[in-house]
Amino acid sequence: MTTSKKVASKASKELKSKKSTKSAKSVAGSDLAQAKKKKKRK
Repeated sequence: MTTSKKVASKASKELKSKKSTKSAKSVAGSDLAQAKKKKKRK
């Protein structure tokens, strides 16, 4: 199952936060890895 845009956005903010713990960043990184990638238009 892929991660929704809303969850991916929260995960991104979690990774940028200096207050986040290592384990929280690990989970957030995993969520972002499972997020749907946007297709680039040419």
